[in-house]
Amino acid sequence: MEIIWNTPHRRFNPLTEEWILVSPQRTKRPWLGQQEPVKESLRNRYQPDCYLCPGNLRAGGQRNPDYKKTFVFTNDFPALIQTPVTPKGKSPPPFFRSESVTGECRVICFSPRHDLTLAEMNPKEIAIVIKVLAEQTEELGKKYRWVQVFENKGEIMGCSNPHPHGQIWASNFLPEKPDKEDRSQKKYYHQHQSPLLLDYAQEELVCQQRVVAANRDWLVVVPFWAVWPFETLVIPRIPVRRLPGLTAEQRFSLAGILKQLLVKYDNLFQTSFPYSMGWHGAPFGQGDYSHWQLHAHFYPPLLRSATIKKFMVGYEMLAEPQRDITPEQAAEKLKEQPESHYHNL
Repeated sequence: MEIIWNTPHRRFNPLTEEWILVSPQRTKRPWLGQQEPVKESLRNRYQPDCYLCPGNLRAGGQRNPDYKKTFVFTNDFPALIQTPVTPKGKSPPPFFRSESVTGECRVICFSPRHDLTLAEMNPKEIAIVIKVLAEQTEELGKKYRWVQVFENKGEIMGCSNPHPHGQIWASNFLPEKPDKEDRSQKKYYHQHQSPLLLDYAQEELVCQQRVVAANRDWLVVVPFWAVWPFETLVIPRIPVRRLPGLTAEQRFSLAGILKQLLVKYDNLFQTSFPYSMGWHGAPFGQGDYSHWQLHAHFYPPLLRSATIKKFMVGYEMLAEPQRDITPEQAAEKLKEQPESHYHNL
């Protein structure tokens, strides 16, 4: 297998039942490893014109309270609304199939400080964020089938405000990606009587080639089937279906390993590392979800420096995803990064 990994090959993602082309020989191109320093602008603890800072007026006209810790509010410009729309008229041709949806969208400000990211917050502060996310997930799960917790970090990921924040979108339907994961995990569970990701985590701990960080309760790996250059997967080492199922101790150990991962991300190219990340847990509603294992996906776009990103174009858009640097190489680069943030070195 080691010989194959040094030549072009495909890898299978059991979570989505999709393939990715890996072309490790392309890393011999002379630009690999080049770093381009980026000038970071200093940010204040409080920004008067930031619509997420405490006490400030938001874009939708509401004023934030003078909050002192993690703060949640209803999105002023939601992608989903609670009022259902009843279709009218006769049924359209199958080419124009659609359906009404309902849901809620919320914004979570991780900290009142404008100048912090999760990577620069301490584990106690991160644990508070996790607790609030778990509470929000539980509350919305009583009304909706799916609750998607996510964060877009950095301008390169389309983030419109640098204040540390994430989002929670709840919907009455199961979106495509979690639906694929649901079906794949269910199929694996019926065949093996154990959760797919729990078994996968055990195999990665034995192999160690793609492990970035681990503690008693959690594992961070560059998944064997990773698409993005420094993509990671965060998995509990014990059976857990959803964020609300975590104990206080497990939330704190999660905060610790997230701190490790995010500091390593920032240290890799000495920049505030951009990414999109999100949690996947069992859907809500009736049914047996023994096959589900809670996990988080981190999808960072950077490839070889703070300014050079991986583009999903050409072959990726028309055929299937492709990567050059192998997941094993990516894991090694992340693992070797210091655990102290480069701002403090």
